Amino acid sequence: MGKETKRYFDDGAGEDGKTKIKKERNKFGREEDVAKIKKEIKDCKTDIDGLDMKVIRVNDKKTHHDYWGIKKSKNRKKLLEVPVDPDALQRHSRGKGLSLSGVKSEFQKIRQKRNEINIEFAAEQAARAEVLLNEEEGYLEVDDDEETMEVSQAEIVDNVDITTAAKHFNLQLDFGPYRMRYTRNGANLLLGGKKGHVAAFNWVKKSLLCEMNVMESVHDVTWLMNQTMFAVAQKNWVHVYDGKGTELHCIKAMNRVSRMEYLPYHFLLNTANEDGFLTWMDVSIGQKVANYNARMGKISMMCQNPWNATTCIGNAKGVVSMWSPTLREPLAKMLCHSMPLTAIAVDPTGTNLATAGLDRTIKIWDIRRLEGPTATYNLQTAASGIDLSQKGLMAISMGNICEVYKKPSLIQKNVKPYLRQRAPSTISNFRFCPYEDILGIATASGFTSMIVPGSGEPNFDTLEANPFQTLSQRREEEVHQLLEKIPYEFITLNPAQIGEVDVPTMKTRMEAKVKLLTMKPPKINFEPRTKNRMSKAKRIKNKQIVKDTMRKEAIKSIQEAKESLKRQEEQQESPDFIPLESNSVLDRFREKKKGKK
Repeated sequence: MGKETKRYFDDGAGEDGKTKIKKERNKFGREEDVAKIKKEIKDCKTDIDGLDMKVIRVNDKKTHHDYWGIKKSKNRKKLLEVPVDPDALQRHSRGKGLSLSGVKSEFQKIRQKRNEINIEFAAEQAARAEVLLNEEEGYLEVDDDEETMEVSQAEIVDNVDITTAAKHFNLQLDFGPYRMRYTRNGANLLLGGKKGHVAAFNWVKKSLLCEMNVMESVHDVTWLMNQTMFAVAQKNWVHVYDGKGTELHCIKAMNRVSRMEYLPYHFLLNTANEDGFLTWMDVSIGQKVANYNARMGKISMMCQNPWNATTCIGNAKGVVSMWSPTLREPLAKMLCHSMPLTAIAVDPTGTNLATAGLDRTIKIWDIRRLEGPTATYNLQTAASGIDLSQKGLMAISMGNICEVYKKPSLIQKNVKPYLRQRAPSTISNFRFCPYEDILGIATASGFTSMIVPGSGEPNFDTLEANPFQTLSQRREEEVHQLLEKIPYEFITLNPAQIGEVDVPTMKTRMEAKVKLLTMKPPKINFEPRTKNRMSKAKRIKNKQIVKDTMRKEAIKSIQEAKESLKRQEEQQESPDFIPLESNSVLDRFREKKKGKK
């Protein structure tokens, strides 16, 4: 039921018209509104003059509409006076608007102008809303006479909240050295020991998913789509298990694997074995995509570039090479060190590449431009491992010592570490946890969770990776990932080139098409042989017959080419055409176009 209009009863003892006008003046503050109210009161009094009970009906909706309209206009005026950060406005800008010079209809011009105004307003509102994202990284702060690397984990645990303090723990295990991996949302942890121990658990809630001993040596572990499936590189082959530890597959096409990486947007499991072979397998259909020898010997350093999904490999010559499953040769090579490499890593944004060598230096490179180094760190000993966090912090390992450095700015010779932690034994593998200020350290005797303030991204996108994902959300995510799967042919050095038009090829094709459509029958110059006793008329007749036959054949071939081109356009079978809609059995439910009467 709709909202009824309010009734005000005037029995003579109530307030008169002047009092009401004064109150309404205070409420609205505009002279034209007061004049309207005077007129309404006068009309109402004349209409109900002969009645015992005088009733004044007030349009409550109209009154409140005018009131709120005035309030909104005042707030909007105040909002426009507040300046917007130009950098934030540039980040949320959607580019230059469309040109209206080619639009002929005035209605379409007005409609497009309104769309442009809405887009600009949305960008401005998004830039203003950045003040609500106050969850920024908070680094460790100490007094002027102290250094952050002198602060121990025990002191950090004593001064943080109980939730963060519970994220620091140590696991004493006897089947190391261990390899470890976090899921994309950072909620689950996978451990694999050299002596066969494999464990998967939710490290935040301390709930175990599965634990087993495969009775073989384990060289590397990785999660696949989510926490329901993971792969283990065992002695001979790669085995795939589910979240409960049940073996699902044994991939014998990947043998003697030393390192593994998973490409989440392409559903590709990438492995490198001891003989130098690189293998890509599509785990969604179980089909091997590529397998060839990189001719680099045993591969012990491998990582993926999240920006373009290429595989980066380091060798003993100080060269980092980038590989794709579509080519048997590297896409690019970078000479990073004059001595053998010991570790490589790419940051989650795909912008920087960090390399460590036996020359006791760590260099940061711009991997998108293949330039650098943009920063150099000099160490006392060579680093055995390296990893970069979401906020740019860099962790390195030297024996049983783990050091964390802040974002590099300039090339400096003596850079002090941000934090330093001594592990119980030799560090074999470590990684930053996504969306958490945690560094997981796998050692020869167990696992250590280290608190690193300011390392994780505080503002996460739930459509990309949700740390608080429910069962229904996980199922929806699996379906969307399969629908949005990217073909492996799109793995290139510069992914921005995929959306560009191949101008020379397109121009050549258009010219060939125009030439075919405007082709005319060629001129035929034919002279018959001269024979004895052949009259001149006979020779001319034979010449005309041969010309007509050749001309008909040429016309027939041109017509066939045009018809094939027409059929190709109708069926949309061009190799570079991607149909927007596919023919389906559900097409019968679509609206049928009305024919011309």
